[in-house]
Amino acid sequence: MKVFAIGDLHLSGQPPTKLMTIFGPHWDHHWERIQAHWREHIDPDDLVFLVGDMSWAMRLSDAQVDLEAISALPGQKFMIRGNHDYWWTSLQKMNTLMEGRITFLQGRGLYHQGIAFGGTKGYIYPQDPFFKEADDRHIYERELMRTKAALDAMETAIAESGDDPSQVTRILLLHYPPTLENHANGFTDLLEEYHVDHCVFGHLHDKTSFQKVPSHWGHTQLHLVSADAANFMMKEIP
Repeated sequence: MKVFAIGDLHLSGQPPTKLMTIFGPHWDHHWERIQAHWREHIDPDDLVFLVGDMSWAMRLSDAQVDLEAISALPGQKFMIRGNHDYWWTSLQKMNTLMEGRITFLQGRGLYHQGIAFGGTKGYIYPQDPFFKEADDRHIYERELMRTKAALDAMETAIAESGDDPSQVTRILLLHYPPTLENHANGFTDLLEEYHVDHCVFGHLHDKTSFQKVPSHWGHTQLHLVSADAANFMMKEIP
């Protein structure tokens, strides 16, 4: 069993109703390229983490075509919400629609064959130049609580498995990066507190931002997997 991740597919049906080439020619036929790499490298028992911004749809019914296309690909798929996933609704409605072909995570954590994983959207943090105290503080605090809930659930799942916690790989999924330019914040505090081995995230789409992502935060290896940052390939998480 291997572990792969990607974020920011930004799908819009087939044929697509929103061409991503408006953001640059490197997005040309991006979904076809991703699917080709996915099918070549991923087996049915592999874990696939999808870290948000999957579809431009505004309603779940409109996102179904994109979710079906994702679910048809190999691997066990686990998805968190991105800031553009306006179609995201209750877990009950999404689970009913997809009938277990995609597992949706929001403040949830799971354990599978030596790997504990979970996550939620995350958010910008106070050092971000776009952070506005009056508008963003309560969202930041809410997402910290959801992140902690996911990490707590991961630890509970490990304990219930009876496996040695010291031998478990812990993977936290976020949509927003937990830090840029080595800014300490509530998310990085949680990485340290829970001894997270890998943090996987997307959201970023410009080379300047790509260069601001550190490779590690202490013990935690950081993985930027937005589709364009990953050159439209699935990234294997060691």
